[in-house]
Amino acid sequence: MKERLQGLQVEALQELGQVASPGELNDLRVKYLGKKGALTEILRGMGSLSAEERPVIGQVGNEVRGAIEAVIAEKQEAFDRLETENRLRSETIDVSLPGKALPTGAIHPLNKVAQEIEDVFIGLGYTIAEGPEVETDYFNFEALNLPQNHPARDMQDSFYITDDILMRTHTSPVQVRTMKQMNGKTPVKVICPGKVYRRDDDDATHSFQFNQIEGLVIAPNIRMSDLKGTLLQFVQQMFGSQAQIRLRPSFFPFTEPSAEVDVTCVQCGGHGCRMCKHTGWLEILGCGMVHPRVLEMGGYDPNEVSGFAFGMGVERIALLKYGIDDIRHFYTNDLRFLSQFERM
Repeated sequence: MKERLQGLQVEALQELGQVASPGELNDLRVKYLGKKGALTEILRGMGSLSAEERPVIGQVGNEVRGAIEAVIAEKQEAFDRLETENRLRSETIDVSLPGKALPTGAIHPLNKVAQEIEDVFIGLGYTIAEGPEVETDYFNFEALNLPQNHPARDMQDSFYITDDILMRTHTSPVQVRTMKQMNGKTPVKVICPGKVYRRDDDDATHSFQFNQIEGLVIAPNIRMSDLKGTLLQFVQQMFGSQAQIRLRPSFFPFTEPSAEVDVTCVQCGGHGCRMCKHTGWLEILGCGMVHPRVLEMGGYDPNEVSGFAFGMGVERIALLKYGIDDIRHFYTNDLRFLSQFERM
């Protein structure tokens, strides 16, 4: 029986050495080690052996089984490794190929211009103040020297929620709130950015909602020349060092004296063209010295301090800066238009 077991081992190892597939390997496992396999068949004859022979033959049988199982395990590991390599080759991703480029967003031109304006005034020592878009009649009108039934209110017709609450028509209420928060202290030096609302029909130059940035300075001995110097500095940083301004007398209920500010035409440099109607100038913002009555309602003594204020539309600045002819382009979300500003 010992010779039969050793012969079985030699035969099995020879056949296992010629295995070419996992299927053949499994068939040989069943042939030699299965319940009805050759090894089991030989070991069933151990019942006819003497008590002294059984341990010897049992040990030889275990050695034969161990040798066959070791070769089968080695072959199985080789087949598994080959399968893994083939799968990796067939499923390999070529990382050298360019990927699919995803579209990336960019800052909206209005936000970009607003940030540029803010950066200019922050560089001049201003801080940013914000306030509610839903405002009371007092802060939006009365505290700015626009009492009930004042004819100047017609220019700022808005959307009323109640008789006393409306969507703000300018960011000037933030100036009043800032003055009251300061409780008469100086200096006050703020800009007030934000959305405002007016009952306008949408066209190339008007919208019922637009963005505005206003500024306020209050301190002793503030003069009109301080205002002009500040606005000249702003204009030259926004439109270039060659830009100039001029102030034209105007009227605003909350400033006295008041002025409209023009900048040299960004297209012709002041020589005259269709854009500026051959005047060489483009209107850009309104300004003036803070009205004494507004100072008083804000908690300041107009005999002790003075101040100036100004206000501009962000859309207006963007139209001039980029040479755009229709304000509605900013709101239609047309990527053909917006993508032009990605690298500006």
